[in-house]
Amino acid sequence: MTELVLQALVTGVLLGGIYSLICVGLTLTFGVMRIINFAHGEFLMVAMYGTYFFVKAFNTEAYLAVIVVLPGLFLLGIIVFQLFVRPVLGADQLNQMLLLVGLSLVFENGALALFSPDTRSVQSALTFAKLEIGDVIIGLPKLIAFAVSVIITLSLYWLLRSTELGRQIRAAASDRDAAALMGINVNRVNMLAFGIGIGCLGIAGPVTMPIFYVVPNIGTFFILIAFVVVVLGGIGNFIGALCASFIVAITESLGAIFMPGSTAPVLPFIFFVLVLLFKPEGLFGMRAQ
Repeated sequence: MTELVLQALVTGVLLGGIYSLICVGLTLTFGVMRIINFAHGEFLMVAMYGTYFFVKAFNTEAYLAVIVVLPGLFLLGIIVFQLFVRPVLGADQLNQMLLLVGLSLVFENGALALFSPDTRSVQSALTFAKLEIGDVIIGLPKLIAFAVSVIITLSLYWLLRSTELGRQIRAAASDRDAAALMGINVNRVNMLAFGIGIGCLGIAGPVTMPIFYVVPNIGTFFILIAFVVVVLGGIGNFIGALCASFIVAITESLGAIFMPGSTAPVLPFIFFVLVLLFKPEGLFGMRAQ
């Protein structure tokens, strides 16, 4: 039992890194624009399909697809922002939600029509590579995803705290009108923030393809986890989202040991509901004054 718990903890930490890599972009857009991107999971699906076809076209490693998928997702984010998101930024939240839910359905059903519901995956030289430390087995693809997740999270934290663009993003997130009066181009800042948030999925797609398969509705699973992580971590809190990813993943891994059947994935959502009841601002968020 001790060995099982230790393995579950390690697996949970590595899985948490994957969740964080997927959620960090949503944390940025949610924190800056206060808009809930319901299509975030479908953007990840686009990145994964892009990775799959890159690998098939060039017969290479999935990780190399980042040189194409990352700029592609960034540009896609910019286009979607300008065409769909920017016009509704000042609109009612229900209108924003309906637009982005509709956009997610367009992406999902478009992929279904183009690629069929068949599962697709890529084989990497590292797919079955592993490290053994005593009785604990660490899959190398998950370890790579974990490392990339930490690097991306800390890089975005540095971007927001130590660069001029980061200061502009934080100013626009705090008070759009005051930021505009100070000479900040709020529309440009929002566009770049949305592009960067979607662009992060251009890294997540190639990194996760050696671990997961892709189908048109894969985004539905990830968006549920992403919302849980973002809210638990506190709105716009990158370090909080990273920690919340670990908590959610470890809870799920431990639940697989102690809970019957396939009920383990329910455990993080039960924990999420309890946190909302007693600390609605999230585990690492601050209560609004």
